[in-house]
Amino acid sequence: MTRLFRWSLFAALFLALSAASFGQVLISVRVGPPALPVYAQPICPGPGYLWTPGYWAWDDDGGYYWVPGTWVMAPVGLLWTPGYWGWNNGFYVWHAGYWGPHVGFYGGINYGFGYTGVGFFGGEWRGREFFYNRTVTNINVVNVTHVYNRTVVVNNVNRVSFNGGAGGVMARPTREEESAMREHHTEPLAVQREHHEAASRNRELFARENHGRPTIAATERAADFNHHEPAKAAGGEYREPKMSPREARGPEKMPLNPRENVRNEHESRTFNPPPKSEPNARSQKEDRRVEKQVQKQEQKQEQKREQKQERKTEREPEHHGGKRR
Repeated sequence: MTRLFRWSLFAALFLALSAASFGQVLISVRVGPPALPVYAQPICPGPGYLWTPGYWAWDDDGGYYWVPGTWVMAPVGLLWTPGYWGWNNGFYVWHAGYWGPHVGFYGGINYGFGYTGVGFFGGEWRGREFFYNRTVTNINVVNVTHVYNRTVVVNNVNRVSFNGGAGGVMARPTREEESAMREHHTEPLAVQREHHEAASRNRELFARENHGRPTIAATERAADFNHHEPAKAAGGEYREPKMSPREARGPEKMPLNPRENVRNEHESRTFNPPPKSEPNARSQKEDRRVEKQVQKQEQKQEQKREQKQERKTEREPEHHGGKRR
């Protein structure tokens, strides 16, 4: 069995199981997503936060909408693999992102800020502390002291937001990415799901309203749209779909047709990842443990911010009237 055929055989199983494992409905669409907008990264709010890039999501009534990039308090020792759109049997299919010990395949999409299309170069874990690469991340060294500088070479400089198909990124996984995809994965955190839902309710984030240039392209913290960065420009020319979102919606189940997948891959070099394992009691318990860990980290960060604000407030009366008492 050839490697290409083996990946194709896994395709339909992955599409069904990956959605089921994270409690999601398979999303397939007949029209591709807009290009990735150009935007600046908000400053990192504090130690332990990891950047999760923005992406185009789908709504059956409104079509594509932008979910802003944001900083998220990361589970200790885990990295984020972004989701991506991939061409499969005539449809653009969404492959959800996940947390894991290593970064897996995310379609070769250059999301920026360390996500060059292969791996992640925005930082790394050293024990229980996360160190940030200042070359590609927006860090205030007063608030974050664990930093380093390392040059990052980017070969994919386009704004294409999907893998395979006409005009898509022609990338396939490296051996390291294949290995990472077989590791245990943790689903998006509760705050990430809240962030996604908030974006789906914001009319200005829909592509048919902003034409690929969202007013909220990135936020300092997840689900907080008050402190944000607008898009500087659309990533490419926006073309209004000729069909309605309901008409563009594809099936929730993809056919298992390995030979057809092989034919399509020769034409467009589509990548279909292997299946993720079904959730079990052990993995669900691990996910809950990670959620609690992140909540504790966020509480500690919030306490530090409050203490810092209290100290600042206590010092203010000392300068009353321009004279120090």
